[in-house]
Amino acid sequence: MTTTFPQGQFWKIVLRRATRARAHGALQPIETEAIELCDGGLPFIVRVAVNLARKAAERQAAPTGHPRPNPFLPYDPDLFVCDISPSHLCLLNKFNVVDHHLLVVTRHYEHQEDLLTFADFTALWTCFAEVEGLAFYNSGAEAGASQTHKHLQIVPLPWARENPVFPFAPLFDQEEMIRFGKLKALPFGHVIAPMATTAENEPLVLAEKTQALYGLLLDASGIAPIDVHQAVRASKPYNLLITREWVMLVPRSRENFETISINALAFTGSLFVKTRQELQRLTEFGPASVLREVGVPC
Repeated sequence: MTTTFPQGQFWKIVLRRATRARAHGALQPIETEAIELCDGGLPFIVRVAVNLARKAAERQAAPTGHPRPNPFLPYDPDLFVCDISPSHLCLLNKFNVVDHHLLVVTRHYEHQEDLLTFADFTALWTCFAEVEGLAFYNSGAEAGASQTHKHLQIVPLPWARENPVFPFAPLFDQEEMIRFGKLKALPFGHVIAPMATTAENEPLVLAEKTQALYGLLLDASGIAPIDVHQAVRASKPYNLLITREWVMLVPRSRENFETISINALAFTGSLFVKTRQELQRLTEFGPASVLREVGVPC
């Protein structure tokens, strides 16, 4: 039987493990400069990489002509945070842009394009019971998934004390979610539903609610389950974003805008670029237009 973390201790364990991982050189944060942009009345934060040399060097060191190794089997013990459940564990994201970026990883191999399960949502809400965060899932390479081993990701909230918890946060109106299932200010195709949570809700109860909403959002997006080699996957790529207050699904048409990779966090107003040249191109084209380009029509 897997021993999970003691109740109320998750965040302390995260902080302790992150400190150790940095001391051992296992955690290698990507230094960035945050730039604020406004496009069509929408606020964006663009993080521009200062130095990607370490990450580039690791990729170049990988043998050519071979599949990329699975970083989760086996995982680096210095990046291990804790066991979450018999089916999932928590790791630190090695090349993090946001502090304490966490990965919720299946203990045994499952494909990243497989549909999320009750066990996945239970593991997520076990963490959410301990820390306020934004979780996201990149389903498929076209949605920004860089690893094929199934994993959800959590970034703690807020990202900055002096700003909203994330750039688009003021736009997430509960009444709009309930009435229309979408937010009129967002320039990309999406469906969204509120999460009715209380302090008394147990992870198992919230996991069941989230799984039900997930199915409804997939159906509303025209994304059907399909059988691929005896696994159930989605018929189209998508990003899923989850907080304690809502669940949002964003169908995707492609991963990149030119050389800029777009993952789920972009749809909350937070983008990442590798160079000043990419920042200039993003500014010229407009980040809201970029989100329309890689998403689907509203």
